Amino acid sequence: MADSVELARRLFLLQLPERPSPTRRSSPRGLLGAPSLRLPRPPLWSLRCRTLDSTRPVAVEGGLGDGEDEEYEEGESYFSVTSSRLSQVDYLGESTKGDLNVRREHLDALDGNGESTLHGPIEEIAWKEAREAESLLRELGIADPFSVRHSPRGIFCTRTLNLRSISVIGYDMDYTLIHYNVMAWEGRAYDYGMANLKGMGFPVDDLEFDPDLVIRGLIMDKDKGNLVKADRFGYIKRAMHGTQMLTTSAVSEIYGRELVDLRKESRWEFLNTLFSVSEAVMFMQMVDKLDQGLVPAELGPLDYKGLYNAVSRALFRAHVEGQLKSEIMAEPERFVEPDPELPLALLDQKEAGKRLLLITNSDYHYTNKMMNHAFNRFLPNDMVWRDLFEMVIVSARKPEFFQISHPLYEVVTNDGLMRPCLKANSGGLYSGGSAQMVEKSLDIHGDEILYVGDHIYTDVSQSKVHLRWRTALICRELEDEFDALIRSHVQKEQLITLIQQKEIVGDLFNQLRLALQRRTNSRPAQTLAATCMDDQELTESMQKLLIVMQRLDEKIAPMLESDGELFNKRWGWLSRAGLWDKSHLTRQIEKYADIYTSRVSNFLHYTPFMYFQSQEQTLGHDVHSYSRRQQH
Repeated sequence: MADSVELARRLFLLQLPERPSPTRRSSPRGLLGAPSLRLPRPPLWSLRCRTLDSTRPVAVEGGLGDGEDEEYEEGESYFSVTSSRLSQVDYLGESTKGDLNVRREHLDALDGNGESTLHGPIEEIAWKEAREAESLLRELGIADPFSVRHSPRGIFCTRTLNLRSISVIGYDMDYTLIHYNVMAWEGRAYDYGMANLKGMGFPVDDLEFDPDLVIRGLIMDKDKGNLVKADRFGYIKRAMHGTQMLTTSAVSEIYGRELVDLRKESRWEFLNTLFSVSEAVMFMQMVDKLDQGLVPAELGPLDYKGLYNAVSRALFRAHVEGQLKSEIMAEPERFVEPDPELPLALLDQKEAGKRLLLITNSDYHYTNKMMNHAFNRFLPNDMVWRDLFEMVIVSARKPEFFQISHPLYEVVTNDGLMRPCLKANSGGLYSGGSAQMVEKSLDIHGDEILYVGDHIYTDVSQSKVHLRWRTALICRELEDEFDALIRSHVQKEQLITLIQQKEIVGDLFNQLRLALQRRTNSRPAQTLAATCMDDQELTESMQKLLIVMQRLDEKIAPMLESDGELFNKRWGWLSRAGLWDKSHLTRQIEKYADIYTSRVSNFLHYTPFMYFQSQEQTLGHDVHSYSRRQQH
């Protein structure tokens, strides 16, 4: 993929202006460190652009806007970019800001010279151009967005998003730009937390970290000592008390009348992120200890909620005391999974005119160490990670960052010395502040900003609810689930076939049962043929159908129980709760995240100009499903 990306960049470089764009810093080695060689000009495919002078620059319609000066005369450029003040809303409800247009005078001149090949029905032209475009993508070795979307590294859309209209992209750091090895990071967090519990007097010596015990999106019931999985409506489908899964009948008995309500934070704790894994494992293991009567009496009478508070305090100490982060900073290679494509994806966005922000709750020293380790070795031209970002904000105190304003400090020295300041400026490194301050400093607001993070509440829902920022959720587990869904496809088809067979047999059985009911009450059956059925024939048919359904149930039940085991043996799929319904996690994603994907570097397989279009939302009463390409 890297070779194809570099090839595409070189082809693009051939059509860049001879002098650098006023909005981009020039580099003696091109965009990604490759020498700016003048390769032989390739043939120009699609859109028949061979009649255009590709050495002419791209200008912004009516000026660059946003206070920038336009370096070139308007007539010099064949293309223009729609500015904020000229943008409209297109038929999909999105802003046209940032769209590239061919200038009208050049289109007219093209037609006047008789050189245009775009005459005729546009439908026929579009099909022809689409086939040629797909052929060119194959020749370049570049996957088109439709095929990429159907892969573990796809970017999935819940609400239509036009990246061309996005001016600023903000990023969280932990588990977003920096992905940790869960076993290593959360395992050490667990070790430190358990050491703190042991110091408080809890029996923990025989316990070990088990990351497969929980998955993201589960919910801790602090009142009952349970871990539960709910569907999109809040109905609980699976539950575990301590480390033991509960039967379906036990779940129904305990939660038959209850719905999960995440607004009741005193009871329910949602596992928003992979950082929740160690806490949930600790809590469920300690519930077992409490039930077994192994918690010393001198710790006081503890219920499950008190036990949760003790676990939470122990883990909080592990983070606050700094030993864990010191260990990670000393050996980042043990804890951080490298991603060479990630810095290049951000570099594409920056060079496309996006202003990048880093907004993290981590402190300056930890942020600098982790970003140096994860970024600098993969950047070209001796760049460092700070060169990518218009503004960096550490110790942001999210989610409060999106709601209220905290004092703003500027980090002014490499060792982290700070001074108070009243206003943030481009290129600065700050601590604290607020999202409103960011908007004011950059003179942007709302849907011009895309914020990317891994925490549904802290990153995604709060920036969406309070500021109407566009949002992207990073969920690394999607890759494993995608692969597991592919591997389970044959079994799921068999299961659905069996269920459909039972439905057909069941429909016939129900009609015969109704016929028998009417006959018993001396009324005619539904039809003359049903009324004339012999009593013995009716009874024998019903018996046979019942036997068939019972045997189908014997085969369906274990298949339903095992559905999702390829992802997690206890909890099944991340995104589903049962065969048909979505999980509570999926509902949260759909509600708050405009797009979601497994890692930030997946943007490299698309472009900074992508138009993500949401999927068709099916309706129970609409018998047609319109298949179409989801992005263009």
